Amino acid sequence: MDLRLSHLIDGQARSAGNGAWLDVFEPATGQAYGHCPDGTADDVAAAVSAAERAFPAWSALPAADRAAWIERLADALEARVDAFAAAESRDVGKPLALARNLDIPRAVANLRFFAAAATQFASESHGAPGIVNYTLRQPLGVVGVISPWNLPLYLFTWKFAPALAAGNCVVGKPSEVTPVTAWMLGELAREIGFPPGVFNIVQGRGAVVGQALVDHPRVKAISFTGSTAVGVRIAESCARSLKKTSLELGGKNATLVFADAPRAKLLDTVLRSAFLNSGQICLCGSRLLVQREYYEAFRDALVARAKAMVAGDPTDPATNLGPVVSKAHFDKVMACLALAREEGGRVLCGGEAVQPEGRCRDGWFIAPTVIEGLGPSCRTNTEEIFGPVVTLQAFDTDEEALALANATPYGLSASVWTADLSRAHRLAERLEAGVVWVNTWMNRDLRTPFGGVKQSGLGREGGWEAMRFFTEAKNVTIDLG
Repeated sequence: MDLRLSHLIDGQARSAGNGAWLDVFEPATGQAYGHCPDGTADDVAAAVSAAERAFPAWSALPAADRAAWIERLADALEARVDAFAAAESRDVGKPLALARNLDIPRAVANLRFFAAAATQFASESHGAPGIVNYTLRQPLGVVGVISPWNLPLYLFTWKFAPALAAGNCVVGKPSEVTPVTAWMLGELAREIGFPPGVFNIVQGRGAVVGQALVDHPRVKAISFTGSTAVGVRIAESCARSLKKTSLELGGKNATLVFADAPRAKLLDTVLRSAFLNSGQICLCGSRLLVQREYYEAFRDALVARAKAMVAGDPTDPATNLGPVVSKAHFDKVMACLALAREEGGRVLCGGEAVQPEGRCRDGWFIAPTVIEGLGPSCRTNTEEIFGPVVTLQAFDTDEEALALANATPYGLSASVWTADLSRAHRLAERLEAGVVWVNTWMNRDLRTPFGGVKQSGLGREGGWEAMRFFTEAKNVTIDLG
């Protein structure tokens, strides 16, 4: 265990104020390989104070200058893609190729997108006879961003980049489960001379560091991605001070497959949507709803492909399924599988732990699992599992498919597979989800709003939605006399 991380506060690397550390584990081996600062409320206070000192100068910079700093950070990250991908793979357990081809390039893209947004973000004006109204979009000040463990750098940059672009200073809290690439990015920021105090990172436990950030009276907004249970607690805390809050929470997403679905990329995409990142993506399609006349053929083909997936060492190019992220999460998913059996589910494949040979024999691997025979109201079909587990349900009509899709307290995303675009439009309008894909999955344009309904969250991220969240609108009315 020779890797020792640090906070980034006021442009300096710092240990936790109390001198305490948390172990950092490699999910593929189940072994600790580093230490992360076990941050405190005092560390958060120091970061907030640093951000407050930096805010006047940063917010006064021309937008093009802020954009240039964010681009410099993107350049530095892009020059080290391989190192960051290796670290992300080790920290999360995801296949190295996935981190190299998706996670780190997307983090670079996030930075570049919002650097450009800084120079294009505009306000409105409204003319009337003898009157002009114009709206200022002003930065809030110090904002807090709390990112999850499943896509660590991908989602960390997705939050702090628009906050910086809009002129705010940031205190970021990465997950203590996967803290390494956020620390590495902080080191990059120091290396390129990023203005001190503008971008701060405090490592540590959510219940301590995250709560201190949420409760700090001089933090003007909180952007959080994570579980619905934690999101509810954050909303309750922020409500006491009427603090702006953006919450991207859990999902129990439906994939609707009609008998006329285009077949060319259907199974490949559905398999990917089910098991990418070992099912640990809030957008994964964990409930597969299939029209009855196509159900058996689809089921058998999907199960055959799931059985062919290779769970093993993330550094092996043959591996396409890594471990789940932690022992605690492994135990949770295994308990969910036991519950599915108790509820009467038939496990068609998977349903058990996997023990690869070699260095990963003690890792937290779970076989890709497909379950059928469970109705829409059982816990397996209504509660988020967040692992390599999907269920199958059959339907006959469009109305039945819609009812099954909406039979969950979540509403993040849905996918509809059909050749009938009229049906696709009708269902998209009535699906209770913030994002609907038709004949595709996870096809993301960074300009579009992203977020969920019901227990999947509050607010939207992406494009102008993110820039608006991190600013306050002020209207000015002038009588021209």
